[in-house]
Amino acid sequence: MASTGAATADAIEEEGVRRRDWIHIAAISAAGVGGVGTLFPLVSQMAPSADVLAESTTDVDVSAIQPGQSIKAVFRKQPLFVTRLTEEEIAAAKAEDAADMRDPQTLADRTNPTDESILVQLGVCTHLGCVPLGAGEGENKGEFGGYFCPCHGSHYDVAGRIRKGPAPTNLEVPEFEFTSESTIRVG
Repeated sequence: MASTGAATADAIEEEGVRRRDWIHIAAISAAGVGGVGTLFPLVSQMAPSADVLAESTTDVDVSAIQPGQSIKAVFRKQPLFVTRLTEEEIAAAKAEDAADMRDPQTLADRTNPTDESILVQLGVCTHLGCVPLGAGEGENKGEFGGYFCPCHGSHYDVAGRIRKGPAPTNLEVPEFEFTSESTIRVG
């Protein structure tokens, strides 16, 4: 009888361990679900809102821009200059030795490889943030035929590269890509 009693005690002990293991697993699972339920709203509230996402990109129709013309658009609440360069402007920009410039960049560094005639730049002077002239019809284009900042006298060439004045760097070229033959997406 002692042997059957010991076997019954071992069976009860094994049964108890199994029940205890199940309770541990259930408690840990409940804590994990509770933790995820608490963290998900905290993490998701850090995601950008719909109005911020809407301003993160700008689509610009470039089909109406004639060679030698520029248009002004808005990208992230800043002016954006989109220019279609002429063959002469492209040749002149390529002929300049970029190594001698304050902020050396070639025209190829500043344009899209698929269409080097389209130049997209933020219309913000890199000195103190004024809006340079030169993108509008009849505006002062400065000594190098590109852009002129009237605030402190920075002169940029046709490719938006700083050539004279206090600006430390070229006009910024944001990321852009062609979404069709006539439309670019900036941002």
